Amino acid sequence: MALFNVRLDDDLAGRFDAWASRRGGRSASLRGLMSAACEGVTTGATGSPRCSRPEKLTVRLSERDAAGMQAEAVSRGLTPNAWAAAVLRRRLSGRPTFPPAERAVLIALHGEVHRVGVNVNQIARALNTAVVEGRVLDLELGYLDDLRRELRGHMGAMREAFEGNLAYWDGAP
Repeated sequence: MALFNVRLDDDLAGRFDAWASRRGGRSASLRGLMSAACEGVTTGATGSPRCSRPEKLTVRLSERDAAGMQAEAVSRGLTPNAWAAAVLRRRLSGRPTFPPAERAVLIALHGEVHRVGVNVNQIARALNTAVVEGRVLDLELGYLDDLRRELRGHMGAMREAFEGNLAYWDGAP
């Protein structure tokens, strides 16, 4: 990765820092300006001011701890910084953290299973009102109950995935 060093007079540097502080900071603003100049793409650095900037935390680790953190981060598909932030986020707010690929799959899967469940409920209502010569369609209702049980099993598996994720971040074995 390239590093640019630029010398500016103190007044210009102060004014730029004031402007950039509302847009993600000095580095983010410079990257956005460079991107816009070279590619015609804006990254928000020239747009509206941001509400707040995340806090930055610097932690010094022994080589052994750093290697362990690197290995854990790689195993979860995260950067070491994202992994450390996830540990803190879990401890402070109880929120789970999934790697981006897992998160996208789980969100899509949850949506699909939910939609199927809604359709099953609609079918159940229709079958409950259907009458053939005075009898409810028992065989069809049995199939529907089997499908409901299967969907509950899939939802349980998703819940277990979330619980496993939470247990990982809690440090449970």
